[in-house]
Amino acid sequence: MSTAGPHYTMPAETAPQDRVWMAFPCEGYSLGDDEAAKDEARSTWAAVAHAVLEFEPVTVVVDPAEAAIARKYLSGGVDIVEAPLDDAWMRDIGPTFVHAADGSVAAVDWVFNGWGGQEWAQWDRDCRIGEFVADLSGAPRVVSQMVNEGGGIQVDGTGTVLVTETVQLDPGRNPGLSKADVEAELARTIGASHVIWLPRGLTRDSERFGTRGHVDIVASIPTPGTVMVHLQRDPKHPDYEVSKQIVDVLGSSHDGHGNEWAIVEMPAPCVLKDSGGYVDYSYINHLVVNGGVIACSFDDPADAEATSILQQAYPGRKVVTVDARPLFERGGGIHCITQHQPSPQDNSAH
Repeated sequence: MSTAGPHYTMPAETAPQDRVWMAFPCEGYSLGDDEAAKDEARSTWAAVAHAVLEFEPVTVVVDPAEAAIARKYLSGGVDIVEAPLDDAWMRDIGPTFVHAADGSVAAVDWVFNGWGGQEWAQWDRDCRIGEFVADLSGAPRVVSQMVNEGGGIQVDGTGTVLVTETVQLDPGRNPGLSKADVEAELARTIGASHVIWLPRGLTRDSERFGTRGHVDIVASIPTPGTVMVHLQRDPKHPDYEVSKQIVDVLGSSHDGHGNEWAIVEMPAPCVLKDSGGYVDYSYINHLVVNGGVIACSFDDPADAEATSILQQAYPGRKVVTVDARPLFERGGGIHCITQHQPSPQDNSAH
């Protein structure tokens, strides 16, 4: 294998962070059609920003047309920068931050094409946000020609990455790319040495307004060797079979060091449906920050159990919850609207 070129490693989400990046909803699908829906979206995005701000700096990218109203929702402690936007899913439109070999931070700029060219999506502005955020962060840009989103990868910080066959191999994203091609690009950009392919994502996320199967509502890696998996416990929900299949795949796999996973089953909320059909509400879609975890709540009987599991998975961190129903109604969760920027690593002792 060639050792030419810089070597990058995507750190675990628990690594120290310099800040969290977000985008603010603008006119379109995520904002909503009436004033009540718009207020709900803006208030929820702002609630997540303020929850993060308790732990570390937050920069929110705001479309110029929304700048005045964004300042009414966001406190003075939030850094606001302006750039044209189509939507507000920073995990997917922003860069993925990595460490270079010397411990400095670089920014992987994937190709973004509206989650595989979805007919309802616009992305002529969002496709430039990766470069915009990278430039503002001061991190050198690592340009990738692969269509990918931050919500489509979960890492352990030691070379293991979880992906789904329905995202990276989506013909709307990467026609003609093989698993080997994807794995080679993940090795080049985020230092992936061991790729675990999950067959798919959750049911709602595979429907018209979904991402076609992002891993970040299905499974996460709180610590190396431990994988947390969304478990739908009600046989009436189509994700009952989906989550069993994903648990089976992970149970027969191993991490990059050859160890079997310790599997932590994270229950799905008890609610099964909303006005759009079967929900994909998931506690997996949380954000780890310095000293804390910003977690989804759903005013659901399972909220307390999920918070307790997260508290055990991230000892020493404060778990703060935000009602994520308005986010999931629009197609994602807390992890989806945020992108963390790790701190530089001191590699002088290495």
